Amino acid sequence: MKTLDSIPTGKIERAGKLVKTGVKIGGNYVKYYGKKLVNSESAKEELDQDNAEDIYDGLKSLKGSALKVAQMLSMEKNLLPRAYVEKFSLSQFSVPPLSAPLVRKTFKKYLDKYPEEIFDTFEKDSVNAASIGQVHRAKKDGKELAVKIQYPGVAKSISSDLAIVKPIAIRMFNLKGKDSEKYFKEVENKLVEETNYILELKQSEEITQACADIPNMEFPKYYENLSSERILTMDWMKGRHLSEFAKTEFDQDLGNKLGQALWDFYMFQIHSLRKVHADPHPGNFLVSPKETLIAIDFGCIKQIPDEFYIPYFELAKEGNINNDGIFMEKLYELEILTPTDSKKELEFFKALFKEMLTIFTSPFNEENFDFGADDFWNKIADLSERYSKDEQIKKMNGNRGSKHFLYMNRTFFGLYNLLHDLKATVKVNQFRKYID
Repeated sequence: MKTLDSIPTGKIERAGKLVKTGVKIGGNYVKYYGKKLVNSESAKEELDQDNAEDIYDGLKSLKGSALKVAQMLSMEKNLLPRAYVEKFSLSQFSVPPLSAPLVRKTFKKYLDKYPEEIFDTFEKDSVNAASIGQVHRAKKDGKELAVKIQYPGVAKSISSDLAIVKPIAIRMFNLKGKDSEKYFKEVENKLVEETNYILELKQSEEITQACADIPNMEFPKYYENLSSERILTMDWMKGRHLSEFAKTEFDQDLGNKLGQALWDFYMFQIHSLRKVHADPHPGNFLVSPKETLIAIDFGCIKQIPDEFYIPYFELAKEGNINNDGIFMEKLYELEILTPTDSKKELEFFKALFKEMLTIFTSPFNEENFDFGADDFWNKIADLSERYSKDEQIKKMNGNRGSKHFLYMNRTFFGLYNLLHDLKATVKVNQFRKYID
């Protein structure tokens, strides 16, 4: 794979890259309108394919928060055309890496030594490259290590990248008014945290120690003396990415075992620690040769305050969803409904969220839940399809819900997708014994 000797870091330079991408997309639409007259269905598929290719190619050279947005979108399997999901999923662990000279320069700047002066061996070619950093194999004192190196300029370009992406997001999600700013600030704050490897090391140690008793979970050890704000060193963990494993013919008992470990890991964090690994994509989990699940990359951790946690999980109870008084009260507490809503808006969003919550919270109201069941996923797909085309939604203000929904919904949507890939049936309340 071609390596990068530099990454655009200036606002004008990065914006220029996206403008070029926009020109390509405009050309794709011109071709689409011509082909549409002959075969509208195949023309739309080709348009999605061409646009996904051009958007991904434009973002991958920018890396950083621009590429992180593509990574987040790739998890929304029921909200995007398949071409986008497949292309954007590459941003999880397959983008052009930094060149060896740029890697050495980064080491010298942040650890004051070149990699060959620190490690017994250091592989100059990265083993995978994602949105914010890339990983190299190394050895020291007989230990195999994974060394994550952050791309230059990523932290400084977050605000300008989001300013470029903001108009697109406002159109995509129908956001209106100054209230939308809280969502962009939440994303910006989380991305800034992800670029702080000292914070990631601290979060990694805290969560992995707390979750050490959960069966069939493994975590790497982290090395503070070999890390800095832009370099993070941990144990090299042997295993296959969960996405690769899920494509194999695996025994369903193993799928259930891994799924149970994943479910317990997430529920324990949410209900005991009140914070959670909020980046549940397949690149952050490995299946080990011992058939255990390995969790890596604790850069994106979402704190869950009581004022959100309590009403959020009260709405997960079937009885509360069907109790009109409690249901309305919680919708206001979670900022889904607002005092300025018209009668029409109240009725519409009440019905929408009742249907949505009934589907998404159904796993919490069962003793055992089968995430591989087609019925569950068909309901999600049908809901997404209907409301993506709803003209009434397009006319209404899309600012709905507390800012904490952004990463909590992302966490659950990602978790559900991983469990679906494993076709796992889980014991819903098993995690409680690890809390007790």
